[in-house]
Formats: sequence, structure tokens, C-alpha cells
Amino acid sequence: MGDADARVIVEDVGAVRTIMLNRPERLNALDDLLMSDLVDATADAARDPAVGCVIVTGAGRGFCAGGDLKPAGRPPVQASADRGGRVEQSFDRLRYFMEAPRLLHEMGKPTIAMINGPVAGAGIGIAGACDLRFAAESATFLSAFDRIGGGGDFGATWFWTKILGSGAARALFILGEKIEASEAFRQGLYTRLFPDAVLRESTMEIAQRLANGPRMSWRYMKDNLNRAEDGVFEAALDAEALNMGLSISATAVIARAGRDAV
Repeated sequence: MGDADARVIVEDVGAVRTIMLNRPERLNALDDLLMSDLVDATADAARDPAVGCVIVTGAGRGFCAGGDLKPAGRPPVQASADRGGRVEQSFDRLRYFMEAPRLLHEMGKPTIAMINGPVAGAGIGIAGACDLRFAAESATFLSAFDRIGGGGDFGATWFWTKILGSGAARALFILGEKIEASEAFRQGLYTRLFPDAVLRESTMEIAQRLANGPRMSWRYMKDNLNRAEDGVFEAALDAEALNMGLSISATAVIARAGRDAV
């Protein structure tokens, strides 16, 4: 386990890496330090060959309340010739922090959002970036962007349109209603629902199975699934044909190496 005072705590159990947002006193609201550390943690998990599955969760009683609207210690933005004005600097800052959901979505490993309580705002972008969302029965779901006059960030509008479809995603963001766990599960926002007491144990059991599964298959499977979200159908068929051959070939090589080692 990492430093208990760190904004992000990283823990490895076997081949499963858990990335924990660690501002429990603020329901893990995202300040600049947390977001920067989250980018680093997801990048490390993506490139570490020892990691077979990634879990993202929050410390304390919540997953993530979204962006911190009253961050302490951030200096006022000053326009400059090399960095541009406030709008340019704001874009650069937020776009860099949004690498975290991109990496969770694109890395060639299964990713799981373990939603241990309320999730809102940018937090639903982080959750939507993951392949699977396992939630506690106490979890709630709220877009919250309408409450701050925001259009949405951290990939939230993109992910949830892909997951739910355009009509359901528009209702989610425009109506801005808080959704209880059972209803979120019924609507397909959550993949699995568990009693709070067994959420971590149940999530870890599935994550260990995935981490110890066919890693090359997961990589090519995620590539296929991600292409399907945007790609032209014929190009998707080309990619499936290529990735099927690559994944089967890799699996055969690994199996042969295991037999030779016996």
C-alpha cells in the first residue's frame, strides 16, 4: 500500500492493480494534484507488463464527487506570450488531466470501476471509461454538470452516449437526476451490483480471474470493441480478422511454451 497521505494510492494484489482516489474528506473530488497523480498512475498501469487488470475506486464512502469547485492553492491564471490566455491554458490543463480516462478506456487490459458510493460529474467520466462498473448497493449516480453550468468533461458525454445510446444519455445529462444503485443497474449504468460488505472481495475475485486470463486476447478484444464504437463496419471486420489471428496465434505460442517448460 502506498503513502496514506497521497492523493492516489496504488496497490498490487497479484496481477491486479488497484488505483484509489484518496480525498475521502471531499468525497474524492478532483483537484489538480489528484488529477495529475491519476494520469501518472493510469499510465504506469497501462505500460507495466506485470499488471493484468486495473481497478479504480475511491477511499472512504464515495467513488468521486467530480471536480473540486473550490481548489486550494491554485494560482490565478495569467496570460503570457508562450502559454496563451486563460482559455488556452484552461484547455491545456484540463486536456492533460483527461488522459486518465483515455488510458483507462484504451489500455489493452480489462479495467473495472469499483463504485463504493456516490459518483458524480467527472467521476462518471472515469467510471464510464472503464470496461466494467461494479457498484455497491449504497452507490448513487449523478451527472451534476447542469448544476455547475458545465457541458461535461473527462469523456463523460462520449462514454455514456456509447454505453446507453443517445436518447438515454441525453436524459442522463439534461435532466440531471440522481439515480439510486438499483435503478442504475437496471438502466445498464452499472454492470454488477453487490452488497457494500462484499463489494471489494467480489470485485477482486473477478479481477484476479481476468488478470490471470488470456492477456493477449483481452488486448485484441478491447481493440475490436473500441473500433466498433467509431469505426466503419468494413474496417471493423478487417480489424476483427486481423486481431482474431493475432490473438489465437499468441495463445498458441503461450500454450506451446508452457508445454515445453514441463
